[in-house]
Amino acid sequence: MQRRRTVNSPNRTAARTRPAAVNSISPIDLELFRHSLLSVAEEMGVVLRKTSFSSNIKERRDYSCAVYDHQGQTLAMGDHMPVHLGAMPMAVSHALADFRLAPGDVVILNDPFRGGTHLPDITAVRAVFCSHTKKPDFYVANRAHHADIGGMTPGSMGLAREIYQEGLRIPPIRIVRGGVTDPHLLRFITANVRTPDERRGDLLAQFMSLERGHRRLAEIHQRWGATAVERLGTALLDYSERRMRAVISSIPSGVYRFEDWIDDDGIGATPLRIAVSITIRGSSARIDFRGSSPQAAGPMNANLAITTAAVAYAFRCLIPDDVPFTAGIFRPLEIVAPAGSVVNAGLPAAMAAGNVETSQRITDVLLGALAQALPGRIPAASSGTMTNVTFGGFDPARSRPFAYYETVAGGMGASSLAPGISGVHTHMTNSWNTPVEAFERLYPVRLRAYRLRRGFRCGACRPGEWPDGPWRQRA
Repeated sequence: MQRRRTVNSPNRTAARTRPAAVNSISPIDLELFRHSLLSVAEEMGVVLRKTSFSSNIKERRDYSCAVYDHQGQTLAMGDHMPVHLGAMPMAVSHALADFRLAPGDVVILNDPFRGGTHLPDITAVRAVFCSHTKKPDFYVANRAHHADIGGMTPGSMGLAREIYQEGLRIPPIRIVRGGVTDPHLLRFITANVRTPDERRGDLLAQFMSLERGHRRLAEIHQRWGATAVERLGTALLDYSERRMRAVISSIPSGVYRFEDWIDDDGIGATPLRIAVSITIRGSSARIDFRGSSPQAAGPMNANLAITTAAVAYAFRCLIPDDVPFTAGIFRPLEIVAPAGSVVNAGLPAAMAAGNVETSQRITDVLLGALAQALPGRIPAASSGTMTNVTFGGFDPARSRPFAYYETVAGGMGASSLAPGISGVHTHMTNSWNTPVEAFERLYPVRLRAYRLRRGFRCGACRPGEWPDGPWRQRA
């Protein structure tokens, strides 16, 4: 189809994108509005990545950004980290419950018992005022993994027995008031971490990302108008709900069960059971995790936010084509996660690995149950882990401490459409790897090799060898 050429005029653009009548919403208007919001979340991510200090955010892209309506309901999520995005609405809810945000205010939190996931993930929330009223028109939020948040080990991902050992736990606090960052709170946070300059820089990058989101949403609000924005937001939520219900309705009604195990919790040798029972009835689904192990002594515990994120991800994957990932996706889903279990742990449970390891196994269990309902639709199991690597120390060349964190890609399971893929992140993680050049520039470590292990068999190698030959030291 030939495209009609038009003059790039702001007034002309506004006229074309503003709905002709707010009483009826056309699919074209809804799609334009949807992609406008999505572009805001994506641009927030670009700003966060380009202004951050740490390789974990700048290189690995371990962050997520989202846009919420005036009630705190998700309107748009960037194509970032599923484990962040599905859990972040709970953090936004807790922030809004504790604070009435004024223009320019920012609240941060990382508390896993108030909507956080694990302590290294810090969420920042800001209200967006476009109508010159006392009530916000939108909220924007981002979540970024900080390479160190204190605790007993560098990287804040050690074998803790309680959350107090894992690092600084931040309930919702107002760190920016009227656009001015509180220097005392910022000093308090940086005094409790190993890499204070990096943490300060990454937090300020999060605030700048929210500022960009505020600016872009104000432009959208001015272009479409307050009434149209509210109606389009409601229509977007309803559309996502209809698409999710249509997919659930296509699944044969019944009860589908699956279970899997985590080898241990890092402290003891007892396997942890994750069990799920999915009941499909009409256009709704009940996801019941009763039968899962009690919360663990070690850090393999997930909270309700993580479990909710895994459920939303698994069911979102059933929709065959692109659909807005909004709060409407969650409406047909009822989640039962017993308090005090490994999928809904409470104080004082250690949580570091629940976000990165247990979340993957929860996803595996969900897909295992759905495979019984939809034979041929669900791929084989993937690597089932995020393969966390973390270490730190003191860099004598730069006279400063350092902390490094990475998730190493495993592989994706085969499906009826394609073979499996090695060396890619799957499911709840969506990060990149740290390039070797950036790694060696930032840390006092040199890499011998970085490649896929071909033909690996357990015990097949002599010390100092890869399965397909000896290590080669780089020049």
